[in-house]
Amino acid sequence: MSKNLTLPSEKGRKSKEKNILKKAANSIQNFFDTADAWQIFVQGSTVVLLLGAAYMVYILQSDFEQYNLERVNSAIGTVFLVISGGLFLFKAFYFAFILFRYFKYKPVASVSDEELPVVTIIVPAYNEGKQVWATLKSLARSKYPKEKLQIISIDDGSKDDTWSWMQKAKEELGDSIEIYQQPKNKGKRHALYRGFNIGHGEVFVTVDSDSEVKTDTLRNLVSPFVTNKKVGAVAGNIRVLNNKKALLPKMLDVSFVLSFEFVRSAESTLNTVLCTPGALAAYRSEAVFNCLETWINQKFMGQPSDIGEDRAMTNMILKQGYHVLFQRNAVAYTDVPEKYRNLHKMFTRWGRSNVRENIEMGKYVFTNFREGTKAGARLLFISQALKIIMCYPLLILMFYFAITHPLLFISSTLLSILIVTSFPVLFYAKRYKSFDSFWAYSYSILFTFGLFWITPYAIVTANKRGWLTRTMPAK
Repeated sequence: MSKNLTLPSEKGRKSKEKNILKKAANSIQNFFDTADAWQIFVQGSTVVLLLGAAYMVYILQSDFEQYNLERVNSAIGTVFLVISGGLFLFKAFYFAFILFRYFKYKPVASVSDEELPVVTIIVPAYNEGKQVWATLKSLARSKYPKEKLQIISIDDGSKDDTWSWMQKAKEELGDSIEIYQQPKNKGKRHALYRGFNIGHGEVFVTVDSDSEVKTDTLRNLVSPFVTNKKVGAVAGNIRVLNNKKALLPKMLDVSFVLSFEFVRSAESTLNTVLCTPGALAAYRSEAVFNCLETWINQKFMGQPSDIGEDRAMTNMILKQGYHVLFQRNAVAYTDVPEKYRNLHKMFTRWGRSNVRENIEMGKYVFTNFREGTKAGARLLFISQALKIIMCYPLLILMFYFAITHPLLFISSTLLSILIVTSFPVLFYAKRYKSFDSFWAYSYSILFTFGLFWITPYAIVTANKRGWLTRTMPAK
């Protein structure tokens, strides 16, 4: 028999093996083509990496002991230990304090239709496209007395089809909304300023044009103004709208839940929510008009402020002595960046605003700016200020550690992420889906290694202007 002759049984076996391999390849491809599969893969890889780091720290114990001895035996090391130890104790105390305040938080229940105030909703839009139509439709569906609702949308000189979509919304919704067009792009703050001057509501609600609200959001958001006359502003609860496929929005959704439902809940019990988000916030009209001209003409280092309008308004209302609260039951879903480039631009804008407004807050927070206790507001300010003040020393130490002891740096940093981030994971898992909570680990790794430079950069460029992220949408 020829050596090249293949028996029928051998042909069948090879064909069967080929089919098995083909099916396996298709299964793998299908796995990676689904968002759920990517989620399993990325989250699983993240957890394996963090657990591997924990094991690495375990087997490198002698190296860590040697490193600690080196630090103790040097002047720089001693200073580092004192500073880091002090910061650790403060952060531990601060976390325990915020956790305690969180458990004291309860959202204000919705009041009756008769008690609800007249509300003016302002929706500024720039290069938003079709999303502004969806935003206006969601607001019009609100379970709020129509005779007490004024919806205003202002196109801030868009270069795309935003105005057309606003006109379409007007055609569909009729007199329930008003639309206006700025002659040219002047910035979100100026669009809001126009809306404040047009509106006649007792309460102003600002909503970003890339956000959508639940039907009970508005009534829940404004109810605190009825139950407490000292309330000057209320922050809404922001979740991520576009978190179905892209990885960054999934990570940001977990981050938002911690930032709003944990941190702002605690701040609310102190009557000092530091920032009412542009995506959804409410303001007592009297408080707005008390500071409106100062707000629109605000400058930083001689430059007009065209960013951070939400944090600035919050600061100016707090300074008047009003309370600023958070309503967990007033939910809005907003679009967030899906690419790293836009994400770091958004964080840079937020970072610059944070630097500016902490300076402004420092001018009044230690004065008798309102009745009642002010210790909680001062503690919140100190925590914010420390993040800014210590970012450069910590950055220098981080680079020094990374260069001199790279393996120790990576393993200890990842272990720290595993330990510290477990709280956000558990918090999100209790509130929502337990599986999605693991995105907190991925986000912490991304932030630690990919976004650590934001605050130092924001400090040295705090005087720069520009929204950075609002560009023409891709067609």
